[in-house]
Amino acid sequence: LTFRHTMIETPSGKHAGYENFPVAPWLLPARQRRHVIVFYEFARAIDDIADNPALPPQEKVDRLDGFAAALTGDGPAAAGFEKAAAMRQTLAEMRITSRHCLDLIDAFQQDAVKSRYADWAELMHSCDRSAAPVGRFMIDLFGGSTDGYGASDALCNALQVLNHLQDCGDDYREMDRIYLPMDWITAEGAAIADLAADTCTPGLRRVIDRALTGTDDLIEKAASAPHGIRNVWLSMMTAWILRIAQTMSTRLRDADPLSDETKPSKLAQAWCLPRSALTVLVGR
Repeated sequence: LTFRHTMIETPSGKHAGYENFPVAPWLLPARQRRHVIVFYEFARAIDDIADNPALPPQEKVDRLDGFAAALTGDGPAAAGFEKAAAMRQTLAEMRITSRHCLDLIDAFQQDAVKSRYADWAELMHSCDRSAAPVGRFMIDLFGGSTDGYGASDALCNALQVLNHLQDCGDDYREMDRIYLPMDWITAEGAAIADLAADTCTPGLRRVIDRALTGTDDLIEKAASAPHGIRNVWLSMMTAWILRIAQTMSTRLRDADPLSDETKPSKLAQAWCLPRSALTVLVGR
C-alpha cells in the first residue's frame, strides 16, 4: 500500500483521560493492565485515522487495511503500524482471537464512508462492531464470563450511543456524521440542520429522548454483566462503568447536548466507584 503521507497514524491528541469511562484504572492487575493499554492505544490510533477530516475516505480505508495486515500478518509490520504489531503480540501472548480488533477496524472503515443510519437496528449493527468488541476483548483477557458476551455487548453499545448523543452537534458540524436514526428524525419533525444549532429544537429533543430510551433498555440488559465475569477486578470495573453509564443517561435527559457540558467529570466518575465495588464484593 502507498499513502499520500509518510506518517500512517494521525494523532488527534485524545488520550485515555478524554474518555467517558476509566480505561485502565489502578484496580486492574498489572499483568492484564499493560495489555489493556496496548489495546487502547491500538483502538485510539485507528479511531483517529477514521476521524481525521483531512484524509480522503479511501485513504482512511487503505490505512486501516494496513493495520489489519499488520495485525494478522506473520512477518514484521511495516513502518507506521507499530501499534498493530504490539496488539498482535498481546493477542498471541494472551491467546485471544484477532476478531475483536478486526471488527473495530471494519467499523472504522465504515465510518470513513458512511455518515447516516436509517434506523435504530442499523445503528446497533454499527455498535456491535465499534463498541461491543471492546468488552469482548476485556472478557477474554480476564478469563471469560459465565454469561458469555451478551450483557457486556449491551453495556458497550449503550456507552457508544451515549457518546454519540453527547457529541451529536460536533459530529455533524465537523464530520457531517449523524448517529441518530434518520427515520426518527423524520417522524419527530426534526431536521438535519437542527444539529448545527446552539440548542435543541423540540423535534431534535424528542429524537434524543427516544435514543435515551433505547439506551436505558441496553443498560437494563447490561445489569447482569458484572456478576458473570469470573475475574473480581474486571467485575468491579464493569459495575463501575455500568453506574457511570446510568449517570450519563440521567444527565443527558436533563441537559442539552448542543449547549451544555454533558461529559461526566473525573470526580463524578470516581464517585461511582465505591458503591459499585461494594455491590460486587457483597454479591460474591
